[in-house]
Amino acid sequence: MGRYITRRLLLTIPVLIGSSFLIFAMVYALPGDPIRALAGDRPLAPGVVAQLRDEFNLDDNLFVQYFKYIGGFFQGDFGTDFSGRPVLDTIERALPVTVRLTIVAVVIETIMGIAAGVLAALKRGSFFDNLVLISTTLLVSVPVFVLGFIAQFTLGLKLGLFPISGINDGWSSYLLPGLVLASLSMAYVARLTRTSVAESMAADYIRTAKSKGISNRRIIFRHALRNSLIPVVTFIGADVGGLLGGAIVTETVFNLPGLGRAIYDGLARQEGAVVVGIVTLFVFFYIFFNLVVDVLYAVLDPRIRYE
Repeated sequence: MGRYITRRLLLTIPVLIGSSFLIFAMVYALPGDPIRALAGDRPLAPGVVAQLRDEFNLDDNLFVQYFKYIGGFFQGDFGTDFSGRPVLDTIERALPVTVRLTIVAVVIETIMGIAAGVLAALKRGSFFDNLVLISTTLLVSVPVFVLGFIAQFTLGLKLGLFPISGINDGWSSYLLPGLVLASLSMAYVARLTRTSVAESMAADYIRTAKSKGISNRRIIFRHALRNSLIPVVTFIGADVGGLLGGAIVTETVFNLPGLGRAIYDGLARQEGAVVVGIVTLFVFFYIFFNLVVDVLYAVLDPRIRYE
């Protein structure tokens, strides 16, 4: 297991280099001059423009700019934005917000998704089963930003159940954006759990357990659910990276000062160092959580071994 984890961690290096180059190239290809955008309606003196372009290597071609950036990146220097603020400071300030939002979303997705899926599988064809199928189809069909505005207007503004913007109310500030961020994944978890539990309940070993007189609760939680959770855990682990990406929209709608909002602002100002630094961090998180999922395989299914 240790050798497998070491090999997977070493593989993250070329993945990070390749993904960071693609992101850097896309930001490089954005139309417009970031220095002119920084100046706004008041044009800068030619000398100042030349000094800023030289300071941020904007006169170099794509590959020279990238190699200068990645050289500093591997020495712990994520660069600076156009106002001179280190990108690491931006990450340190915004990371706790995104981590809290992701934790709330994963908890909602896991608890509500698995509970709805298990109950729907045990009561197939019932009103609750149809309600789960219809509601999950609706959640999958509605874009996250539309769902965010609807939830903000109804649950936050009209009913007053949740704060609608900012982080001034502590953890309760993350409930509504966390619910919106988790909605799509929660629908997939519910459907995946429903199908997986239904297949397990029809398996021979479940019929054998019933014939031995084992209680339904023990059959469900000790036998059926444990085997059914393997694909669900896979999805949730891989989905953490997707939730980080979805935070760009959710944090913008709910005005949360997290990493997603920093990426949005960085793209608007063509701050290549900010966008590449944060997205590369997202890629690392995505790889890390996939590795955690692979390790959990062996815990959930003792037949799985890594050489």
